[in-house]
Amino acid sequence: MNFDLIVIGSGPGGYPAAIRASQLGLKVAIVEREELGGICLNWGCIPTKALLKSAQVFNYINHAADYGIKVKGATADFKGMIDRSRGVADGMSKGISFLMRKNKITVLEGHGSLARGKKVEVKDAKGKTTTYEAKNIILATGARSRSLPNVPMDGKKIIGYREAMTLKKQPKRMVVIGAGAIGVEFAYFYNALGTEVTVVEYMKQGLVPREDADVSKELGKVFKKAGVNILANTAVQSVDTKGKTCKVTVKDNKTEKESVIECDVVLSAVGVATNLENLGIETLGIQVEKGLVQVDDFYQTNVPGIYAIGDIVPGPALAHVATAEAIICVEKIAGQNPEPLDYGNIPSCTYCAPEVASVGYTEAAAKEAGYELKIGKFPFSASGKASAGGVKEGFVKLIFDAKYGELLGAHMVGSNVTEMIAEIVAIRKLETTGHELIKTVHPHPTMSEAVMEAAAAAYGEVIHL
Repeated sequence: MNFDLIVIGSGPGGYPAAIRASQLGLKVAIVEREELGGICLNWGCIPTKALLKSAQVFNYINHAADYGIKVKGATADFKGMIDRSRGVADGMSKGISFLMRKNKITVLEGHGSLARGKKVEVKDAKGKTTTYEAKNIILATGARSRSLPNVPMDGKKIIGYREAMTLKKQPKRMVVIGAGAIGVEFAYFYNALGTEVTVVEYMKQGLVPREDADVSKELGKVFKKAGVNILANTAVQSVDTKGKTCKVTVKDNKTEKESVIECDVVLSAVGVATNLENLGIETLGIQVEKGLVQVDDFYQTNVPGIYAIGDIVPGPALAHVATAEAIICVEKIAGQNPEPLDYGNIPSCTYCAPEVASVGYTEAAAKEAGYELKIGKFPFSASGKASAGGVKEGFVKLIFDAKYGELLGAHMVGSNVTEMIAEIVAIRKLETTGHELIKTVHPHPTMSEAVMEAAAAAYGEVIHL
């Protein structure tokens, strides 16, 4: 019952922490109250990408004539798509179970909470509580859908992302509140299947409002062409669910004019709330500010031996961030000397079609920081590979410091750009300059050539524009 490390939560922060700790020779246990893999694997990253792939394939079939292929009578099997998504998630969860066995990690099923004296109490489904001791404890409990105070989720007419990927019936009309990654991805999925979708975003910029303004504008143009109704700079006042449908009252932030949108279901995609309830945080006096556990550069809380990672600590609430934090945290616990995570070089990806990927400064943020800029932009309409693939929407935009040539930021919208952004992350990590990027030979024909061309455009050396 004694361990070197107990990890509470088995998501993309928790299970990598357990595996890395085992690799480093620690005796490890992991606590999970639901499915291994956490929200990301079971209800987030993985199953949503399965749904988006189904939508993409359906979209390709509907445009098969563009590729010289004749297809008749194709219909979307909504239940089949949902079932496939759940099957993908289940398979991945079983894979995590295998990794736990392979790395000799003890899996404790139930709700874990902290007790005094570096102890963890695990309450199983039958209500039985067992106490375990550990030299170190990592909290990796993640987050859940957040709802607006005036639009409480009921799981039926007003839903979160979990319900959105397991609906029994495809809605004819849907209102999505929030145009961040979650909202945009579900808007794309349901629109591709024929649902009438309206996206309501409070911020003026519109879709993916935290991205570069040029990216938001381009994605909005593509979504509008696909039939998505986008209401930017608009607030949701209330949702009336008394009748058979939902009546969503919205107000234009500029004109203050109110209007009502009728739909079958409302998806709340306005962010996440941390899972800190019933963890014993208060019992140990762990410092929490604005719903986030406060930690040092290596994720130790103000209580020695108690650590926290992932969505419950300050920083981007992203799966790959949680994993990176997990590795750093465990290596520090094991006596190694890891580097603190550079939060200025974290990639962000949105998996609608076209995809969105970015890292570093936006143009506006770079100007605000006082940099003199060189900006290069290369549209996929000038890419041979994009034209051959029939995916000419979007561009690559690179932002350089004019003085030293440092790559300050990269912003991409287009097909498969989420697979391209890692090149930029590596370039920034290695402090590569714009001229070095221009001289880095990219294979032809590829979408990635747009990175080289965008760099060349910033310095007046672009060939294909």
